[in-house]
Amino acid sequence: MDTPLTERLARRAMAARAVDADAGAACRPEVLARRSDATVVRGGSTVAKAHAPDGDPAHLAARLRVAAHPLLRHVLLAPLPHPRPAAPNSDSGPPAEPAVEPAAEPAAEPEGPLLDVLPDGRPVSLWPYGEPVDPEAPEAAPWEAVGALLARLHTVPVAELPGPIPPARGPAKAARAVELLRRDARRTAASRTVEAAWTSLPDRVRDAGSEPGAGALCHGDPHLGQLVRHPAPHGPWLLIDVDDLGLGDPAWDLARPAAWFAVGLLPPAAFGRFLDAYRGAGGPALPDGAEDPWPWLDGPARALTVQMAARALAKAAAAGRPPDEVEQALVDTCSRIAGTA
Repeated sequence: MDTPLTERLARRAMAARAVDADAGAACRPEVLARRSDATVVRGGSTVAKAHAPDGDPAHLAARLRVAAHPLLRHVLLAPLPHPRPAAPNSDSGPPAEPAVEPAAEPAAEPEGPLLDVLPDGRPVSLWPYGEPVDPEAPEAAPWEAVGALLARLHTVPVAELPGPIPPARGPAKAARAVELLRRDARRTAASRTVEAAWTSLPDRVRDAGSEPGAGALCHGDPHLGQLVRHPAPHGPWLLIDVDDLGLGDPAWDLARPAAWFAVGLLPPAAFGRFLDAYRGAGGPALPDGAEDPWPWLDGPARALTVQMAARALAKAAAAGRPPDEVEQALVDTCSRIAGTA
């Protein structure tokens, strides 16, 4: 708890936490993530997340309302209401006693606001803690669960959800990654390769993020880090992180695993299990009977490859080092996309 932000989040999480069976070590605040776009702190069985300061608060509030809806209870981890009564932006004093005990199933109408604002203006949300995927056991990665959850998400009846629902941000994030690479990274052969790959994509792929919200409900950024078991540690798998949730083309939610497979980072067997689970749960991104997924996944998968390569080069440049093996594999794939390999 070494910054004002993490200290404030710790107090929020501890004040709203559910009653823990073990009130000792399990309730000590723990920083789960600290990035420019999000800081996440756990306090016992509750997690407080400070979202990106430059996001749209109205869109974030809309996404939280959708995540809290009963139609999503077996797909998305539901946010917790902020405790009431509470003074606006009150972050001083010792942690309060537990004020909210999350129900096993989210209520149709949250008991309190799902979004609050810290003194620095950053929006903050509260969540139950879920057990993440073990990064040390890639062979046990639950790709079937990812595929089935995405299929359920994509088939939720949008007309029954609270609206308006903003566009899914997956396509826009790909364009943003290339924009930041051009702006911030030193011009190198690798960065020019990534830019050439982006330019080679069809206009309908590069401009997908500028389209108005329509289509299926999409996660926007699905990967294994967006999966938790709740209740921990043996509950069902659920998707987390709704910052990019919205309406869009569901093929973009399948694009990251497809890109990893194409680059060689995801074994064919795991990719096959992912697609089989998605098809088996009625996912609409791949038409019935379509054995070859690439006519639908090729464009988004290429865009996600470019996005990951652009971010990798920006990360390497910020650290003052050359690309590592995985980052170079992404750049090499961009070279093939651009036709320069």
